Amino acid sequence: MKDIKSLLPEELEALVRAMGESAFRSRQIFSWLSKGVQDFSEMSNLPKTLRERLAAEAYINRLVCLKKQVSQLDGTVKYLWELRDGSAVETVVMRYAHGATVCISSQVGCRMGCAFCASTIGGLVRNLTASEMLDEVIYSQQDFGEPVSNIVIMGIGEPLDNYDNVMRFLRLVNHPAGMNIGMRHITLSTCGLTERIPELIHENLQLTLAISLHAPDDKTRSLLMPVNRDRGVEALVRCCEDYFAATGRRITLEYAMIDGVNDTPEQARQLAGLARRAKAHINLIPLNHVEERAFSPSGPERIRTFCGVLERSGANYTIRRSLGGDVDASCGQLRRKREREQAGFRRENTSPQDP
Repeated sequence: MKDIKSLLPEELEALVRAMGESAFRSRQIFSWLSKGVQDFSEMSNLPKTLRERLAAEAYINRLVCLKKQVSQLDGTVKYLWELRDGSAVETVVMRYAHGATVCISSQVGCRMGCAFCASTIGGLVRNLTASEMLDEVIYSQQDFGEPVSNIVIMGIGEPLDNYDNVMRFLRLVNHPAGMNIGMRHITLSTCGLTERIPELIHENLQLTLAISLHAPDDKTRSLLMPVNRDRGVEALVRCCEDYFAATGRRITLEYAMIDGVNDTPEQARQLAGLARRAKAHINLIPLNHVEERAFSPSGPERIRTFCGVLERSGANYTIRRSLGGDVDASCGQLRRKREREQAGFRRENTSPQDP
């Protein structure tokens, strides 16, 4: 059966025409799907015969909320969604002065292997479809009760490792007849798949590209991020320069401050130099604690020293405001809790084998 919510408008029109219906029916269907209907029977302005045929040939993706956590500190909401196959992903909604921002996942798990991240523990299970990513936005907006004004693809998974589905999602969520969220209000975060960035440049989508850098030198970055071993910081920075030159969109360099690993004054000087080359903004991130990882966040004094070097070097930087610290807001933590609970349940309910 067809995943109808993943179809682009022109593909939906072709489907409807093949059923002997006029093109305007596809526009009606697309509008209903963007509003989050869960059954064809809800599409009240369609003929009954068309609704029945759609139900026989296609399905409407839906999510089930397994868990919802609301921060008592800042109102950040974290959702754990169950997918059609029983897998689970996380979505976070954060409230800012400019409106609500939703942070979505792009994969179930991740194969990038970053040493400080919970998302990659257990590896990659599968890619998310365009409809599943779209539903993260739609369902979160409906439950949150406020319009989503910004999207960051920065949750579980590496977006450029699921390139085709992510590009399809972007076109769906940006479409004027759908959610109509502007590309300039969308940020895509990548750990640096340099072979995919030229393709992204060619798309000319005018979104904001965020690079999870986390170290300015190959030795440290390869220790933290295995993806760097085959590519290197220099190649990644050249891609950043190309992206800015082609799109005029300033890149953000994401930099998690890790105690004793990437927070020395010399590393700050190197980071400032890379940012100047790429004409990038630096976003310093207080490291979130992950139970399975041994890394610790940099202390206040080391962060102050690091920032002082950036300032003297003329680098443009901010320190990300930590949101949702009491609701496992770091990527993958809530999903890992569920996996540990399921593993514990299986152990408790498994009978010992007879000798």
